[in-house]
Amino acid sequence: MVGGVLEDGPLIRPVDSVSTATLVALCIGATLLVCVAVATWWLCRRRRGHTKLGPDKSLAFRPPHRKPTAVKSPGSTSHYLKKSPSPTGPAKSPPGSGSHTPSPIGTQPMQQANNQSTQPRSPQGAGTPVQTPSGEITLTIENERDKAELENNEKTDNVNANRDSNKDGLGQLEFKLRYRSEQNALAVTVVKCKDLPARGTNATRDPYVKLQLLPDKQHRVKTRVLRNTKDPVYDEDFTFYGISQNQLQKMTLHFVVLSFDRYSRDDMIGEVVCALSSVPGLEQVDNQQLALCREICPRSLKIQSQGRGELLVSLCWQPGASRLTVVVLKARNLPKMDVTGLADPYVKMYLLYNSQRIAKKKTHVKKRTLSPVFNESFVFDIPSGGDGLGSVSLEFLLLDWDRVTKNEVIGRLELGSAKSQGSALNHWNEVRSSPRRQIADWHKLRE
Repeated sequence: MVGGVLEDGPLIRPVDSVSTATLVALCIGATLLVCVAVATWWLCRRRRGHTKLGPDKSLAFRPPHRKPTAVKSPGSTSHYLKKSPSPTGPAKSPPGSGSHTPSPIGTQPMQQANNQSTQPRSPQGAGTPVQTPSGEITLTIENERDKAELENNEKTDNVNANRDSNKDGLGQLEFKLRYRSEQNALAVTVVKCKDLPARGTNATRDPYVKLQLLPDKQHRVKTRVLRNTKDPVYDEDFTFYGISQNQLQKMTLHFVVLSFDRYSRDDMIGEVVCALSSVPGLEQVDNQQLALCREICPRSLKIQSQGRGELLVSLCWQPGASRLTVVVLKARNLPKMDVTGLADPYVKMYLLYNSQRIAKKKTHVKKRTLSPVFNESFVFDIPSGGDGLGSVSLEFLLLDWDRVTKNEVIGRLELGSAKSQGSALNHWNEVRSSPRRQIADWHKLRE
């Protein structure tokens, strides 16, 4: 070998081996390059797809349109309830649409027949009771809305009690019925109302009509609101499908005439109950309208004729903890508030301190009963620094929950107030003189 060159050729030496770290780095770099290339290609492809879409094709990215759910008619699983178009045409939309006063039924009355609520509504908005925190006295007057609600209920009761028993004072409701035997369909046309009473100092009302089928009380529809009139003309058709002739004899139409109020609950003018079995010739006269006219009746007549019932409550005064435990046990002999001969009662309680409401509680609603059993316990914190129970009182309201109209006060009871007398006064004095004892007693509900 001369100068690093062999006689047969150049000298060949082995190459140094590549380290593992170098190989791993090369693999990671290659992987990142591939990922970046794929992401760039996908973004470019998506951008080209958006560019090709015109203004009309942009609808493809909107959520799919949902068809309205049809309301099933009572006793049927394959037929539905729907509302026929109003003969007055689409030009007569309910008042309150657009820039006008908002209507409680919206701008399309047809939605009321096509939509069905799958969850029962609570009797009233659940409010958090006002309580007195420990260590300090905080007296909060009850929500103004609850005060307005109670005042409206009192006004309604007083107005209904002072009305003359003659039904002509509330006006009349005209409607038409048509039964189609080949389709098992009942068509109801709400024609108009006449001679509705004025409300207070206002000479007119904003009336509308709600309609439901009894005894199921599941399918409800209503007309549009007509402004500033005592003689509204609706001419709106409602069609109930899947009603056989046997079911027709067991059903009842329940109309409720209300006056729309923008700032408070709608005022109920009265109701009309029409049993289909009492309509002569409804089944024989096939596909022909029968015109009917009924007097509008006040709901207070039910309470005046049946009494207000009794309420069983239990009280326990704990002076050491400054707490008053109230147990609402049950009620009996309640009036028949619904046309089905039953009621949906619940109890609302107020704690008053120096004649001001500082706390509120209420029980659950007991459906379709005249003898509800509540058996619910509530604890009220009594403000310290006072004369124990000498400066507080309890007010009980027994109400009938109604999905269609506002909840109506059946009766009331006051314990510990200056108006208490009889069994209410004796019960309250016994609770004050016997602390840490549960003392129960029946009380008659008053107006």
